[in-house]
Amino acid sequence: MQTKIRVLHIAQAAGGVDRYLRSLLKYFDREKFENILLCSYDFKKDDYDEITDDFIQINMQREISAKHDLSSVRQVRKVIKSLKPDVVYMHSSKAGAIGRIADLGISNIRIYNPHGWAFNMDCGKKKQVMYRIIEKMLALFTTQFVCISEAEKESAVQNKIANAKKFNVILNGIDIENCNKQLNNGISRKKIGIPDDAFVIGQIGRISKQKSPDVFIRAAAKIKDAIPNAYFMLVGDGDMKDEILQCAIENGIDDSLKITGWVENPLSYATVFDVAALLSRWEGFGLVLPEYMLAQKPIVACETDAIPTLIDNRVNGLLVPVESPQAVCDAVTELYNNSQLSTQLIESGKIAVYEKFDAQRVSDEHKKLIYNLLCDKKK
Repeated sequence: MQTKIRVLHIAQAAGGVDRYLRSLLKYFDREKFENILLCSYDFKKDDYDEITDDFIQINMQREISAKHDLSSVRQVRKVIKSLKPDVVYMHSSKAGAIGRIADLGISNIRIYNPHGWAFNMDCGKKKQVMYRIIEKMLALFTTQFVCISEAEKESAVQNKIANAKKFNVILNGIDIENCNKQLNNGISRKKIGIPDDAFVIGQIGRISKQKSPDVFIRAAAKIKDAIPNAYFMLVGDGDMKDEILQCAIENGIDDSLKITGWVENPLSYATVFDVAALLSRWEGFGLVLPEYMLAQKPIVACETDAIPTLIDNRVNGLLVPVESPQAVCDAVTELYNNSQLSTQLIESGKIAVYEKFDAQRVSDEHKKLIYNLLCDKKK
């Protein structure tokens, strides 16, 4: 007899969703909840052995493909029928589409967390319209949405995705305990070949269009003119890596740039930063920002989507316009010349992490939401 509340989490995209799930599930009450993860092969089973009751992988692809997506829908529906979960919780747009279609006609609670709306991406007007239509249609089969920021909820309401009452804001958070472990085992400058006297500007994230590595490089060239001992780091890997390396050569900063490629514990590299950047063109939340705050680094970030809800300009970071290398240069140069401002941003950021961005609070709010939805269902 099933006594626990069974929650089936469905996820396709790893990256930020992977980090979100690991911190969310870590603090769930396992005496009352049974958490099962159904995911793509981008996830690693070892990461979930201690925090899930079962781990199931199927072929789910990021790209839209009728053949592959229908196959994924059939596989997901088979799992749902077999497990009979109380709640199906879908993370990010692809898993959200596959999961809600697969669950049609089955009586359970459906929670969908977009982790940033696909229609807000810089992907062309036609695709944005298509994503918006898909979200509106699938909203009819969604019990409740979880938005990771107020900006995400406001965007959904403005785009008339569903009635505002369907949206719950559970502000994102980080696993402070795990982040501190990474920071306590930080990478040394000597180990990765960065001069001791360098002023290091770094960014953690995929080397892809969303994170604007091209803007980072163009800003780096300007910063190098203003700060001769500046050094630059991109922690991560991605489809733009070769293009960015060529861009660095063309801008004459290849000798002052390090791209780590994929690394196991990216936050451990933040220990060598003097300034931490997030120059996203669009951003559902920006989980790395509270991580930077915990690492006690002054932040320069673009004022897009949810980022201004995390960064209060000139209080716990500096906000700059999207795609503005000169504004990035000006902000970094100001931090270089104004240690008092840097210290102020660091102190405010450290306070914000513990007050607003703790993963324990994220799990607690999810448990409360699920309890309330189950109670409403029984009425």
